[in-house]
Formats: sequence, structure tokens, C-alpha cells
Amino acid sequence: MEVTDCSSMTRFTPWSTARAWPPLLYSFSTPASSMRIRFPASPVFHLVVAFRFVIVAALAAFAAAACSPAPPDDGAAFSGGTDAERSDVEPRDATEGSGDAPLVLFLGTSLTEGLGLENPGSEAWPARVGALAREDGVELRVRNAGLSGETSAGARRRLDWVLDAPPHVFVLETGANDGLRGLSVEEMEANLDAIFGKVREVAPGARLVLAGMEAPPNLGAAYTEPFREVFPRVADRWDAELIPFLLEGVAGEPELNQADRIHPTAPGHERMAASAWPAIRRALEGG
Repeated sequence: MEVTDCSSMTRFTPWSTARAWPPLLYSFSTPASSMRIRFPASPVFHLVVAFRFVIVAALAAFAAAACSPAPPDDGAAFSGGTDAERSDVEPRDATEGSGDAPLVLFLGTSLTEGLGLENPGSEAWPARVGALAREDGVELRVRNAGLSGETSAGARRRLDWVLDAPPHVFVLETGANDGLRGLSVEEMEANLDAIFGKVREVAPGARLVLAGMEAPPNLGAAYTEPFREVFPRVADRWDAELIPFLLEGVAGEPELNQADRIHPTAPGHERMAASAWPAIRRALEGG
């Protein structure tokens, strides 16, 4: 099995979900899982939390505007920068493993990159999927194109660079940062459609897998419910295998998350891989 690691990539997006104060503690609630966080009753505590949230959100918007490549109006792939800059945001070339084995490409956020892990190349959930495949007698090559702090728009702009080696299976994990920042659900859905459309254009035979995500409920049901509904709708439209909620059994479990309460620990990534592998295996068998 081959694992391509992006743990040393330079971040074009300067604000990630692990920077500064941890965001508000989220209470994910899905048909399959629920998690409750109790807040102290002090109104001063709530005021401080709210103030921190506003400051972090403002800094995120400022940093993204000041330091990230501006997205083209038509959503086309970002094509500027030097060769060195390009190498900073695309997966490393394969260095081991059988070249005949199916290539599974994971495009995602810091959750896929393995932010905060001691050894993302072997501990992040894409690598753990590879290990589960090997245990089941399935040979595959894993290419990890996770990038910390990236939104669905950023994944769309970066897509041309990561498709230089057309995959047999394309796994998309994005939207977590869209949700954390309360970005447009309609734009996120359009970005997911554009990403899958581009993959089908470059690799017509590739099988698609979409990882479902949840938005923080403090944004309100008017946002979180449409956000949740995007993923099964897009998966159905593109005949993609759906991972209903990638963080199922991980979100809200202190022992499975790092100190920021957002990014999973190595055991958390093992749980994510166990949730994802059935959908990825179905995609491999269908291809």
C-alpha cells in the first residue's frame, strides 16, 4: 500500500480550525448521533465566548482576504503562482507501493490532512483506510490531498493540481470549514457539484465518494438543516457513495479529540476510517 502524505505543506489559507482560541463547543445532533455540551450558567462566560467567536471570525475573514489567492469569479481552478508554490499545495508524488493497485485520492480539509497528529502519513484516516483495506486483502494506493483551513471553494480551485494522476476512486471531504464560518450553503453545493463534474471530466471511470458533515448548531436550524441536506442530495445526483457523517462516534468524545475539541486524535482517525471504509470499498467494487 502506498500512502502519500501532505503533512509538510505550506498553508495558503492562513486560518485553520485549530488556530487561536477553540471555537464555540459544538453540539452535533444528527439522526444517528447526538452530543451535548453543558455551558456554565454565568452570563459573563457567555459574553466572553461570544466575544471570542466574533474576534476569531473577524480575524479569519481578514486573513483569508489578505493572504489567500482570490477565487476567480467563475470558480475556475486557480492557476497562478510559481512551480514551488504549486508543489506546496498538491500531494507528494508516490514513492512506494504497487503501481497497478487502484489509486484512491482523498481531497479534504485538516480532518483529512491529519492536523495535530504525530505522524499523519500513517495515522490520518486516509492512511488508516489503506490499513483496513490491507487487512481485508484489498490492495490500493492512498493519496492524501488534505489541506488545513480549506473551504469547498478552495478545494475547487486546487482540483486541477491534485488530478495530475487520475484516480480510480475520488473521496471528497469538504464543507467543515464552510460550516464553521457560516458560509453560503448554496455556494457550497455548487462547489461540490463542480468538483465532481471536474473529476468525471478528467477521470470518466472514477468512482466517487462523498463524506457528509454537520454544521455547528449554534448557527441555527435555518442553516444547519439545509447544510446537512446538501451531502445526500449531491451524492445522489452524482451516483456517489455517501459516508453519512464522517465524525460519527468521534464528535463530542473527549478521548477521541485533541485539545481544540475539533481535530481527532489518532484513535479518532481510526474510528473515522472504520466509518468510511465500507463506502470506499463499495466504490472500489463498483469500479
